[in-house]
Amino acid sequence: MRIHPFDALRPRPDLVDRVAAVPYDVVDTREAAALARNNPYSLLHVSRPEIDLPEGTDPHADVVYAKARENFDRLVGNGALMREGTPCLYVYRQILGDHAQRGIVACCHIEDYERNLIRRHEKTRADKEDDRTRHVQVLGANTGPVFLMYRDQAPIDRIIANVESGIPLYDLTAPDGIRHTVWRVRDIPELVRKFEAIPLVYVADGHHRAAAAVRTGVERRKANKGHTGAEEYNWFLAVLFPAAQLRILPYHRVVKDLNKLSSKAFLEAVRKWFQVTTPAPASPSSPCSVSMYLDGRWHGLAWKLPEGLDPLASLDVSYLNRNLLEPVMGIRDFRTDPRIDFVGGVRGTKALEERVNRGEAAVAFSMYPVTVEQVMGISDAGLTMPPKSTWFEPKLRSGLLIHTL
Repeated sequence: MRIHPFDALRPRPDLVDRVAAVPYDVVDTREAAALARNNPYSLLHVSRPEIDLPEGTDPHADVVYAKARENFDRLVGNGALMREGTPCLYVYRQILGDHAQRGIVACCHIEDYERNLIRRHEKTRADKEDDRTRHVQVLGANTGPVFLMYRDQAPIDRIIANVESGIPLYDLTAPDGIRHTVWRVRDIPELVRKFEAIPLVYVADGHHRAAAAVRTGVERRKANKGHTGAEEYNWFLAVLFPAAQLRILPYHRVVKDLNKLSSKAFLEAVRKWFQVTTPAPASPSSPCSVSMYLDGRWHGLAWKLPEGLDPLASLDVSYLNRNLLEPVMGIRDFRTDPRIDFVGGVRGTKALEERVNRGEAAVAFSMYPVTVEQVMGISDAGLTMPPKSTWFEPKLRSGLLIHTL
C-alpha cells in the first residue's frame, strides 16, 4: 500500500469544535440544518449546502454546488480553515465510552483503488456517486475522509503508540460524546515504509466518497495534457485503521407495507422459512436470527443455514432478503425501492418501534451485526454485500483535516 503525506487545510485550533462535523451521509437536510444552526463555521455548510438555500431546493441543482464552493471559500478566507504549510501524516484517535480506535490520516492512490488493492464490499448508487464526484470537482478538495481498514501490523501499532504519547494538535469531545484527538506524525518516511508491507486494505465506510475521488482523479488526468502523475488529484483522503480495533453495529430494516397481506397472512408466510418465537427480545443475541417488530410486538425469527453456502449467502441479511423481503414482500432492488428504509444501530431499536407505531412503516427488522472478518472475507472473494449491511461506529468527523487537489 502506498500512503502519501499532504499539506492539509485544517481548522484554527480555537474553532475546531465548531468546524468539525458529522459525515454528510449520516444526516438528512433537516438534521444537518439543526446541527449547523447558529454556527457559520460548521463544515455542514459545505457538505450539505442545501441547508443555506430555500426549502425544497433540488439537492443536485447547480446552485447547491455553487453554494458549497462559496461556503468553502468563506471558511478559508476568514481563517477558520488554515493551511498546514508542509505535507504531513496524522494519527487520529476516537474514543466512545470504553471503545477506542486509532488510525492514520493519509492520502491513498487512485490507482490502488483501480487495481483492487483497496477492496470494496458495497456497490455505489449512481446518483450518490455523481453527487459526490461533482462536489469534489467543484471544491477541488476531499472534505471527508474514506474509512479504510487493514489487517493489524504490530510495527505500525508501535509507531502510533509513540505518536500518541506526544502533545496533540486537536483534542475535542463532540456533542454526541465521541472524543476526537489528532497528532502529527514525526517520522513520516518510516510510517510510509511500514505501510508498504501491507498488501491491501478494505473500505469500511465511504464507498461513494472513494468512488467519487477516483472518478475525479481520472477526469482530471484526461483533462490535463501536461499530466505527470505527481498531481494531488491522483490521491484521496483516508483514515486507515487496524481492523481488530473496529466495531460494527447492526443496520436495521423497516418496510412501509406488508405487500397487501394482512398481519395474519404475513406471519403465516414468515413461518414457512423461520422458526418464530413470540414474544422475543428487541435485539437478536446471535447470528441466524432476526427480531421482527409487528403490530406492537417483537417476534424472534431463527433458522439453520444449509451446508456449502458462500460467505455472502451466509449473511443474516442475505437470508432475510431471499426468503422474506424478496418473495413475500416483493422488494427486488434494495438500493432503490422506496418501500424499504434502513436505520443504523446507533439509533437503537426504540427508533424501529417508533417508526412502526407512528404508521411510517408496517414492520421492522432488528439485525445482528456482521463481523469485520466477514466484511474482509466477502471483499476478498470479490463479492458484494447487500446495501446497508454495516454500520461502523464511531463515525469519522469531517473537516478536521482536508485534502486539496
